[in-house]
Amino acid sequence: MALHGIEPGSPGRPDRVGQCPVLPQQAEICGKRHTKAYRCGQGVILVLADPNLAAPSRRTSCCSLFQCIPGLLVVFSVSSCTWTSLPAVHLLAVCRIVGIFIGLFGSTLAFPVAIGLIYGEQATSSFLLPMLSYLALGSVLFIIGRPLMNQNHLGTRDGFLIVASFWILLTLLGAWPMVLGFGMDLVDALFESASGVTTTGATVLTGLDEMPKSLLFYRQLLQWLGGMGLIVLGVAVLPMLGIGGMQLYRAETPGPVKGEKLTPRLAATARILWMIYLGLTAICALAYWFAGMSAFDAIAHSLSTLSTGGFSTHDASLAYFDSAVIESIAVVFMLLAAINFGVHFTVLYQRRPLHYLRDIESRSFLAIVLTVTILISLVLLTEGGYNGWHDSLRDSVFEVVSVVTSTGFGIVDFTHWPDFLPLMLIMISFIGGCGGSTAGGMKVMRLLLLVQQGILEIRQLLHPHARLPLRLGGRLVDSSMVQGVWGYFAMYVTAFAILTLVMIHAGLDETSAFAAVATSMNNLGPGLGQVAYTFQDVSDLGKIVSVIAMLLGRLEIFTLLVLLSPDFWRD
Repeated sequence: MALHGIEPGSPGRPDRVGQCPVLPQQAEICGKRHTKAYRCGQGVILVLADPNLAAPSRRTSCCSLFQCIPGLLVVFSVSSCTWTSLPAVHLLAVCRIVGIFIGLFGSTLAFPVAIGLIYGEQATSSFLLPMLSYLALGSVLFIIGRPLMNQNHLGTRDGFLIVASFWILLTLLGAWPMVLGFGMDLVDALFESASGVTTTGATVLTGLDEMPKSLLFYRQLLQWLGGMGLIVLGVAVLPMLGIGGMQLYRAETPGPVKGEKLTPRLAATARILWMIYLGLTAICALAYWFAGMSAFDAIAHSLSTLSTGGFSTHDASLAYFDSAVIESIAVVFMLLAAINFGVHFTVLYQRRPLHYLRDIESRSFLAIVLTVTILISLVLLTEGGYNGWHDSLRDSVFEVVSVVTSTGFGIVDFTHWPDFLPLMLIMISFIGGCGGSTAGGMKVMRLLLLVQQGILEIRQLLHPHARLPLRLGGRLVDSSMVQGVWGYFAMYVTAFAILTLVMIHAGLDETSAFAAVATSMNNLGPGLGQVAYTFQDVSDLGKIVSVIAMLLGRLEIFTLLVLLSPDFWRD
């Protein structure tokens, strides 16, 4: 009987230390019940020793002798066996979990179906077939992974593969209803779908005001699901199926700090994040409604506000409503969406609103918004043709917040602003929001680390023999985090340069190519030049490049590029 990498046969010695993916059970070894033991039917026992245990020896019924070595996996057997390398990726487990996520996505299509039925639209049929198909596909993939029903261990590689493959699949699956409902060709549908699920907000569509509400709501729903991430929702569900989700959480979480849990239980953390996300969305919808939006517009725009997606149900975006109150509500909730949701939890749990200012990333983010807003407002007042500070401040506040949070709503055409302002807005989109938020960009925390590291290097030149630790917010920063940030920055610049060159080859001028890649990788939406309003006139090659850039930005580059490494697939 062969069982996950252990085979009876000729004698062999372990050639690698690893963890056997067999159902763990509590074993009373060394008098400690929390030691994990992994057994198979051939008299083999694998023990993952607790590093806090002492090192006594004890005979067991399954082993000739068990030697407790803290922190190591040891194998002793009374029978001969061959230890074989474990697979680099457990494909059946990947199929099973991706199937769960596809099923979750399929079930959400019931919402546009309901909207279509409420308004009596024929477009409802555009969602019924995809919904049933995705539920069926998810069930099939779940059944394929059934042989691993008792396996609850996911490796780091499994997490990366699940997250990357699901986002690619979600882009493909999200395009089908658009082909059926909008009558779009495949490339345009893929672009619109990718723009939705990555919360970019760029579009190839016009005439939104006359389109069926079920299709408009579907676009908004894609952004809301992509904002917090269906995978984070899945992490809350997986423990009910006996599957751990830490590796998925690490691969999905945006920002330089990965895997931070708000509670001891990861599933509880995921549920808290989604409850905050859902609660803020509901409050935002009510605020929009009280401010004068219709119920449909209020719900639809709340979905794209909290996801920082920027899709609207009107061609004119929020300028359609021409309401300072609605714009103010949007500014508040865009800022909330761009702040780390862990900070929101701390504020709510401890009831300390001032924690927003104590957190160095949130404080720096708000300082950036304030500084850029004042600068742009002054330029508009002196050179932009504005007659008073009220209008210049109103427009500058909204556009700066919309761009730096990567939402992309618009109330004015900032491409007609004077001098360097349009390019400046595109440049601040590179900063983005805080880590652990729904905003795009490179994240404020990475910028802070890079700046602090640069200052430290200057000080080191002045004091070459001094040992100068890197601190941020009064805390020591681990060198591995700094290396990760520099690695991310290097890969970001490399990918950006390559994609920009391909965009120029696809027919865009230099300014438009730069703006197209920037707005796609930063998940922003509006651009400059030929892509200032829509990507409708961009070639198919350019749209495909934009889709790749959107996915790279949403998955923060490494999650997608790691799949291209040969080492990823080696045992």
